[in-house]
Amino acid sequence: MSFQICYNFPMKNLAIIKKFVNNEEIIEALRLLGSDTHGIKIMAPKFRHHVIKITNISTTAALIIKQEMLSKGGEVATPRNMITHTINEGDIMIAGTSNQYKELIRKLRAQPFGLKNIAEELESLTGEDRLHPIVIGKKTFDFNVQSYLMGILNVTPDSFSDGGQYYSAEDALRKAKQLINEEADIIDIGGQSTRPGAESIQIEEEIKRVLPVIKAIRTISTIPISIDTFHSRVAHTALQEGADMVNDISGLRFDPEMAAVVKKHNCPVALMHTQGMPLTMQKNPTYSNIIQEIIEYLEDSIKLAIETGIDKSKIIIDPGIGFGKNINHNLSILHNLGELKTLKCPILVGTSRKSFIGKILGDPVDERILGTAVTNVIALNNGANIIRVHDVKEMKKVITMSESIKYYKGGSYCD
Repeated sequence: MSFQICYNFPMKNLAIIKKFVNNEEIIEALRLLGSDTHGIKIMAPKFRHHVIKITNISTTAALIIKQEMLSKGGEVATPRNMITHTINEGDIMIAGTSNQYKELIRKLRAQPFGLKNIAEELESLTGEDRLHPIVIGKKTFDFNVQSYLMGILNVTPDSFSDGGQYYSAEDALRKAKQLINEEADIIDIGGQSTRPGAESIQIEEEIKRVLPVIKAIRTISTIPISIDTFHSRVAHTALQEGADMVNDISGLRFDPEMAAVVKKHNCPVALMHTQGMPLTMQKNPTYSNIIQEIIEYLEDSIKLAIETGIDKSKIIIDPGIGFGKNINHNLSILHNLGELKTLKCPILVGTSRKSFIGKILGDPVDERILGTAVTNVIALNNGANIIRVHDVKEMKKVITMSESIKYYKGGSYCD
């Protein structure tokens, strides 16, 4: 595994985990950094260890890190202009073993130039990567031992995949029973379509759609219920009537009262990244560095939540597949999903039946189960803790098979 810190020296810091898949990726990263061509050939093999990138660090601090890490047998790549002292700041990449990082951190704690703060960030990144369990309703979600399924229940006439199918309370309850029987771990209920181009509805209408369904489910089951909304009034009403958590596609941004509602109910919350409102979000979405921008957005949402009084141990994050993203953006997110781990929150991913799958495979919305399954296997392997799906029965098998391989220790099965 390798790590990457983007550290906007000295005040703002942003941590990103980056796993280099092969030597070509390492060489390209060193080239973009501005390292000497001859040095790249020498350094590249060393960067298959823990790799950390620090951006916008002062030349003075960077050269101290380089000196300390080299003395411990590690490696630090810097732009050539840093060595010649012709730039005041820039980006560096560090490579080393866990023990080398421990020694580096110990040394940096006693150094000036903001290096104590960097040492703390390094320690956070290279420490044990475990997540706090989250209690949602009456169920404990321990993300260190398994992954979980969030079943989708859209009580809308216009959702992209199942709009109108479960619009009545009776049909919605029937679907909820199906999700429960197929072993969904949580049901995510939404009354406002957030598909690309969707028009907003009145808050009263959204409440009218979701409330009877929540009440009906509560008469038959204690399964955790998530309310999928970006309106605080809807969230408050749903939580009062039996919902257990909030799933906010805006990451607490669209409604300034949402954070306070989550705090009041002391419930878990899923914070998603989006670029723009559903009505316009797919009109030429643009990023300069999509992963970094998603992490910055989610980092700010987490900060807002914590400042409001929400415990970080109750926060789940979601990169927002399909929300202000084109095909390439979605593929990049899945490929680099592990970089979100540095936010130290469980990761929720929703690719189910989405248009990028249809565009790549040429499949209509009701024939995207196989494409969805592949994206979920990739997401789970790259760090997803919860997958949000329409087809619970099939995706339950995906999780079971994926985890039997991922966590195989030998001798677990008998023929």
